[in-house]
Amino acid sequence: MGEINTAAPNAHPVVLYDGTCGLCNRVVQFILRRDRKGKFRFAAIQSETGQRMFLANGLDPTSLDSVVVIDRGKAYTKSAAALRIAGGLNGAWPLCRMFHLVPSGLRDGLYNYIASNRYKWFGQSEACMLPDPKVRERFLDY
Repeated sequence: MGEINTAAPNAHPVVLYDGTCGLCNRVVQFILRRDRKGKFRFAAIQSETGQRMFLANGLDPTSLDSVVVIDRGKAYTKSAAALRIAGGLNGAWPLCRMFHLVPSGLRDGLYNYIASNRYKWFGQSEACMLPDPKVRERFLDY
């Protein structure tokens, strides 16, 4: 999938994630710990904000098979979203951008394999997590 044009860019990149997925919630916590400048904002795909953003970017809001990053008026999905996130983190994580050299079909194949097994491997909750009060302002739904 890669990039999808959107109507208006956001001030901060927004990560849309499956709020009931154990792996996705761990990834959000991972990002929060490594995004010391507070660059990223978050919304669960299941939330009203997440649904609106999905629709505004031409994505199917019932499809929970990919993390989505909306950055500068474009929506990135699957491995492109993961690499966009890594590029915005502190430390050595921006070096992961070199994986753009790997064809997207191969990157997305690995992404799809993990995504199709994420509930089995990492569990699934009935409701989205509640963010810690210290970072709540970075979540668009609270």
